[in-house]
Amino acid sequence: MTVIRVATYNIHKGVQGIGPARRLEIHNIGHAVEQLDADLVLLQEVRKLHRREERYFTRWPELPQAEFLCPEGFSAVYQTNATTRHGEHGNALLSRWPVMSHGHEDMSDHRFEQRGLLHVQVEMGRREVHVIVLHLGLIAGSRLRQVEQLGRYIQREVPRTAPLLVGGDLNDWGAKLRPAMRAIGLNDCIQPKAATYPSRLPLAQLDYVYARGLKPVGIEIPRGSVWGRMSDHLPLIATFRL
Repeated sequence: MTVIRVATYNIHKGVQGIGPARRLEIHNIGHAVEQLDADLVLLQEVRKLHRREERYFTRWPELPQAEFLCPEGFSAVYQTNATTRHGEHGNALLSRWPVMSHGHEDMSDHRFEQRGLLHVQVEMGRREVHVIVLHLGLIAGSRLRQVEQLGRYIQREVPRTAPLLVGGDLNDWGAKLRPAMRAIGLNDCIQPKAATYPSRLPLAQLDYVYARGLKPVGIEIPRGSVWGRMSDHLPLIATFRL
């Protein structure tokens, strides 16, 4: 029996605060990612580059954030979702297992939000596991349409017999997307006290990991003042049995 630890974490582009009071947290997040001790780390709001912040912070990493956060022995896969005046950001996967292939699909529902889907195939022993990283929209109707698009993508791109993990910041207040996710064959571990947002005083679970072909076992939420400083979200670690 194989146990898989999957973490999802919205890192808020590695910066906390606004204006002159903002502070660089990407180095602390690097240590935090290692502490998660996960086989797969699904990241959202990951900077590829940002020219203004690079000039502002003296310790801005030379590497793109996905590569900078990647623990030794892991592989990093990144895909841009949003391009802005000063740079670009998107989703990433850090994998303990070898990466076989990866793809991307635009999930933007309207012109005010740039969203995307990162799809990575990894090789776990002799098994092929598919992983999809999401960051869904802020509008409820958009999220439902994005889950419908996700269902079509899975049907088209993921073999029916392959284990599948889908996770990220779903912006899903009150788990309203759970029926729609179940309708496309995905299940998560239900735990009443799994709030991940806002990190300093968690009130709601916005971050989820769903699966097909894997059995949900449990959820962990790291807590404490240190975790509350690094991002506006807390990480969520979900455990599954294959």
